[in-house]
Formats: sequence, C-alpha cells, structure tokens
Amino acid sequence: MVSLFNNGFLSPALTEKVPSFLHIPLPHKLSRTHQFHDLEPTLKGSRLPVNKAVFQSRKSPSVERTTRIALTDAQAALFDYLHCTQGYGFLDAEHISKNSPEFVQDLITLVETEQDISRALSKFFRYHPINEFEPFFESLGLRRTEYAPLLPRGLIFLSDDQVLLDNYHALCNYGIPRSNIGRLCKEADEILRFKHGVLDIQLRTFEQLGLSRSTVIKLVSCSPVLLLGNDHNAFIRTIEKLKALGFEEDWIGGYLSSKSTYNWNRLHDTLSFLSEVGYTDAQLRVLLNENTYLLFEGSGKQVYVFVGALLKLGFKMNEVYALFLKYPQMLSSKRAKNFWKALHFLFAIGMEPENIAMTLSKHMKLLGSRSLKGPKTVLRIFNGDKYILCQTLREDPSKFFNYAFKSKNSSTEQGYARNPNIIFLKKDFLLRIGYVENSDEMVKALKRFRGRGDQLQERFDCLVQAGLDFNAVSSMVKQAPTLLNQTKDVLEKKVFCLKNYLGYPVDSIVSFPSYLCYDMARIIQRFSMYVWLREKGVAKPNLSVGTLLACSEARFVRYFVIVHPEGPFMWESLKKSLASS
Repeated sequence: MVSLFNNGFLSPALTEKVPSFLHIPLPHKLSRTHQFHDLEPTLKGSRLPVNKAVFQSRKSPSVERTTRIALTDAQAALFDYLHCTQGYGFLDAEHISKNSPEFVQDLITLVETEQDISRALSKFFRYHPINEFEPFFESLGLRRTEYAPLLPRGLIFLSDDQVLLDNYHALCNYGIPRSNIGRLCKEADEILRFKHGVLDIQLRTFEQLGLSRSTVIKLVSCSPVLLLGNDHNAFIRTIEKLKALGFEEDWIGGYLSSKSTYNWNRLHDTLSFLSEVGYTDAQLRVLLNENTYLLFEGSGKQVYVFVGALLKLGFKMNEVYALFLKYPQMLSSKRAKNFWKALHFLFAIGMEPENIAMTLSKHMKLLGSRSLKGPKTVLRIFNGDKYILCQTLREDPSKFFNYAFKSKNSSTEQGYARNPNIIFLKKDFLLRIGYVENSDEMVKALKRFRGRGDQLQERFDCLVQAGLDFNAVSSMVKQAPTLLNQTKDVLEKKVFCLKNYLGYPVDSIVSFPSYLCYDMARIIQRFSMYVWLREKGVAKPNLSVGTLLACSEARFVRYFVIVHPEGPFMWESLKKSLASS
C-alpha cells in the first residue's frame, strides 16, 4: 500500500493543505496517473475548505477551543458516520465520538466557515474517508504520539482489522473500562493481536487463582504484561505468600490502582526479605495491614531504600536485621517519614556517618516517633555552631531532643521532650496490658493517663494484688482509663471501703470500674448511708455499687434517705462529719 499524498503526485502546496488523517493509502497496483486522476475530481469538486491550520494543529498537543454547540454537532456527525454509515455498534460509535476531542476539533476546523457543522461534516464524510483508527485509539486514552506506532499500515477502516476489534470487545465485555484499554495497547500491544478466544482464556486464568472479576480488572489495567505471561510466576508467588500470611486472595484488589505500575518480582522479594529479617507471620500481617503502601507504592521500593540507607551509613546486614526486629514498626508511614527527616537533619548539621549510625542505633524508636524541627531553626539556639550541636547530641541526648523536637502545646508533651523515655515507658506499659501500638485507642489512652510508665504499672499491680485477675484489670482500665490517674494509696483506700464498709468482694467492681474514679467523700457518705439503712431493714441487701454511686444526689435522697423517718437526720450528720474531718 502507498499513500497518495507523500509520493510526489500532488504539488507541495496542495499536499500541505491536506490534513494528515486524509492521507489515504491506495493499492500498489494502481498507476500513478490513475491514482491522481481518480482522486483529483473529488478534491476539486468539494466546496469544503481545507485549512492549513488543521495540519499544524495535529502536531500540537493542545486542542483549540470551540463552542459547545459546534463540538456537540461534530460529535453527532462522527457518531452518525461510524454507526449509520460504517455500521459499528452503538456503544462503540458513541464512545469513539465522545472521547476523541483532538480528532473532533480537527474536523470542526475543516468546516469552521459553515453555519451547520453537522450537515457540513456529513457531506464531508461522503467524499473524504477518514482514518478510523485515529479516533478509535484516542478514545482509549492515548495521545497522538502514543498511538502513532499502533496505526496499522495500509488500513483506514476499523472493520478491516477484525482481530483488533475482537480483542477490544473481549476486554470490554469482561468489564475493563474502555479508557483503561489504551494503557494495555501502549504497554502490551500484542494483546490486541491474540487469536480468537485466547484473551478470554487468559482473563479466566486469573479467576482460577481465587481472584474476583473486579480484582482481575484492576490487575490487568495496572499490569497489562501479565496477560502476555510476563511476571506471571512472580505474581502467583506473591499471591501464595500473602495467602500464607493469612490474607485472602482478593485482598490485593483493595489496594491496586490502574494509575500505578507494579513490579511483581520486587513485591515478592520484599515479602521474602521481611520474613528473612525476622518478622513473624503475625507481625508481618499487622505491618502490611497498617502500612499497605510498603507493598503497593513503588512495589516495595521503600524497604530497599530504607535498608540501602542503613548499609551506606555503615550498618552490617545482621545489624539491620536486629534493628528491624527491635523496632518492627519503623517501616510504618509516619515513622519512616520521621526517620528520613532525622537523617536529613543529621547530615545537615555536619555529623559524620559513623556518628549518625550510632545515633540511629541508640535512638531509632525515638527519632521515628517524633518529628524534628529544621536544622537552621535548631542551629540558631546554638548560635550556628554545628560542632557544639553535634557534641550536645552525643553527650546529652535529652537536652538535644528538648531543643530539636517539634513542641506541642500540652505540658505533657513538653515533659516528653525533656525526658523522651517517659512516653516509651508509658507505651510499653500499655502494650503489656493489651493495647495495640499506634491504634486510635492507644493514642487516646496516652492522652488520658497521667504519670510515668512505672507509676501506672504500680497502680495496676496494686489492683491485681487486691485480688483482681490481670485480664479483668486490663479490661477495667480500657473501660475507665482515668482510674489509673489516682495514686496507689487512693486506690487501696477505695478497695478497703468496698470490702470493709459493704462487705463486698473486690471483683464486684469489675462490671463497674468507674467506681475507682469517684471521690472518696461521695463513696464514704453513700456507703455509710446504705449500710445504716440496711441495718434498719429498709434497704435491699447486695445492691450494686453502680446503683449507689452513679445516680444524682436528688435521686439518692429520694430512694435511700427519705425512705426512713430518721434518714434525713442521718444523712445530714454524715455530711457534717465528712466536712469536719
């Protein structure tokens, strides 16, 4: 096949005026004279203007603005041509006409002097066949520079490439969005050349792995090469590895993005590396659940970058493994971000690599948990002297962190900056009693609990020693965190009141842990009144602690004071005795 317009049969001036998509390929068997004379009357007989700007605009990535009415009319004309004249399906014709803006703009430019765009284009199509592959590929989301290599030589009608259409319809019928098919064409154009039925078999193969259709659609859209067999084994190994960790086969479907590209070999290697480092399956499952970006953003690249940075600083591989084991959450998004900021900070203040490695090994957990100020901000405190700043970090880390950490408004956070170990002791305590690290519950608990970790542990142990089960106390603390904000002495007094005033067993407060949060005066006054009424035979025995303490004073007076003629006098006497004590 040859093209009439690029073989010297027309004058340069006429050739320049003809849009590129009208370069119609003609059979070799026609003579040059025959080719010219067959087409010349058509060109001369057309009253439609051929604009030089059309050819130029097709080289430009931008599309000239046009009115909404002209655009709608041009799209309608292209739809009629594809559907009514050429006989393509309704959905195909509609999608192509509405999703090929550059091609439609060029059509409008051809007839821009005409008032009735739709009628003018309909007439234009009768005399000027168009290269239907151009709007077709553009409608799939490809730019001209991207689809130019895909244009079949010697063809201008889509219907002449039945293999292409069959595979295109197979993808559409499976549910792959038409706008995503362009990426498949660009990255794996062989897909559109599969023999009849092969593509459908390839798609069903992924479903046999346990993936849902929606996940297969995402998978194929982001990794078209999998349909060609490339990376297929690596993908299967990744799925099997995730399944061994306790994830469903379809789990990945929630995190794949058609806008991203995935390296399945590296994904599998990342999972294997984390296992080799020493993460147990349970730890790895928690890590991936909370930080899915480790796998799906950059295909595990961050893990390699993280390890590479540590190795360049002088860490040995076994030291890197030990660091991962000691701080399993160091790869979480927030901690990793803080780590890179800290690394940048340490280099910016001129610290030597070996000293940076030593600082990281000693304070990795702390540096990952908090964000540092900018180097210039901290240097101002030290009059710009980097040597003194580095020396302070080596000799008095707590002083350095007090200056370098971004402070928060609360006095508690300022206390953490003065003594960074406080927060870690508190976290360690919370982890021991069942809180999950970095969970919302943990964050709230850290704000509510007052005191050092060892003080909280002492108060917790005091309740266990009083006769409560460890798990019961853990549950009580989660229900009423502020109960541990009281000193050990106060907690012991409240347990004493429960056992000696009411004669109740200590486990009677397990269902009402808020008992330990009430004021001592309220507890003594109400318990004493209830005991007096019980001795008079007026009150029911064994009322719950919550019934006695949780109600308002007015309600308590109504049900526990005025029920006996001498009740009001006794109530006032108790008030006076507590006030004077």
